[in-house]
Amino acid sequence: MSGYLRRLATTGAAYTAASIISKLIAVALLPLYTRYLTPADYGAAEVMFSAVVAASIIIRLGVVEALLRFYYKQGEEPAAVVSTSFATLFWAGLISVIVLMPFAGPISQLLLGESEPTLGRIAIVGLFVLTLSEYLLTIFRLDERARAFFAVTMLSVLITIPVTVILVVPLDLGAEGLLAGSYGTGLAIVLGLIFYNRRRLALAPDRPLLKRMMAFGLPTMPAELSLYSLSFIDRILIARKLGLAEAGLYSIAIKMSQGIAVLVRGFQLAFPPLAYSIQDDDEARLAYSAVVTWFVTVMAFVVSFLWLIAPWIVGLLAAPEFSEAAEVVGPVSAGAALYALYMVLLVVLGRTGRTEYNLPATIAGLVVNVGLNLLLLPLWGIIGAGVALVVSYLVVVVLMYIFTQRLFPVPYEWLRLVRVLLASAALVAIGEVFVPDDGLAWLAV
Repeated sequence: MSGYLRRLATTGAAYTAASIISKLIAVALLPLYTRYLTPADYGAAEVMFSAVVAASIIIRLGVVEALLRFYYKQGEEPAAVVSTSFATLFWAGLISVIVLMPFAGPISQLLLGESEPTLGRIAIVGLFVLTLSEYLLTIFRLDERARAFFAVTMLSVLITIPVTVILVVPLDLGAEGLLAGSYGTGLAIVLGLIFYNRRRLALAPDRPLLKRMMAFGLPTMPAELSLYSLSFIDRILIARKLGLAEAGLYSIAIKMSQGIAVLVRGFQLAFPPLAYSIQDDDEARLAYSAVVTWFVTVMAFVVSFLWLIAPWIVGLLAAPEFSEAAEVVGPVSAGAALYALYMVLLVVLGRTGRTEYNLPATIAGLVVNVGLNLLLLPLWGIIGAGVALVVSYLVVVVLMYIFTQRLFPVPYEWLRLVRVLLASAALVAIGEVFVPDDGLAWLAV
């Protein structure tokens, strides 16, 4: 068992390190961006970034999820799985760009409440870039080449940052500069990775194999989209109900919760290949239980830490007009932690092949999220969005737990988990009630 944990820690550390460095650089640039961008500009860019991720989930058709499963599946040829999945995503991305480009103006009107066709066009190109980038980085994960993953991620960051700064600061392109810097340099990285992996890729899929992969992966797409919508649709509702400036504040809170986001990202990248590679079911059950215990412990500590120091982080890294974002950093961090628990349960479900159970759970969470946002946004502002996020993720996790325990029971260590959660809740409550949120002395406390 310790071997699996060490293996997860090794690959997860490399993925997390790449995420930590890139996120730290992004956060370090917030003092610059928040002084050259208005909250409305920042909100518009973040809404479009989120929309690109949501659209990418749709056009991926669950192929990346099927790739992770079929690459290790007995009876399947790994090389054919890789080439078929690339061909599918390449054509899906290219066709999507061609179809959507004439509607750039109406799309931006729908998302932002105002027509910004240039933002829409950049985002549509970004859809192709993000889809292929996600796939090409997955190849490194399949091979457990964590160092290569780290190197490519760092190269992307080191190219993207200076280009984006030039576009935003001296050229004063605002939200357009943020999008163009990210997706323009991303396209260069994608082309380089295609050339590097050219012998493993193809433009014509193996149709029988694709049919089997789609039968597994396609049911995961609506569920993944529904789940992502929990962290995306709230920004659209905020933009439409409260304005782009409030959407900008909420997006800053999400940026400030990067401490938990990098852990979740590293875990999300490292856990599925490890989990699916364990052939024995009883061994897998014990491994999943141990992983949940240790990861929940780490996440609980990080969430508590971010929740309590949020006012100081926002005050240090953002312009004064963004200070209200601190109020929602804690709930957003807790929501990200619940998402990581969902990832464990999703892998358990994938092991059984019963991926159709994913959709009811995520749809229920989405309905709860939309309903609570409509109810709480007028009352509590962006704090209402944070509360809605936590509750909706909790609904998803509970339902997924019920489904997976019926199909593949895992002996979770409930006593330890309850102790960790109660201790974290007590720490946050004491800090919120008794510790003021300004001054260096209180930061030390």
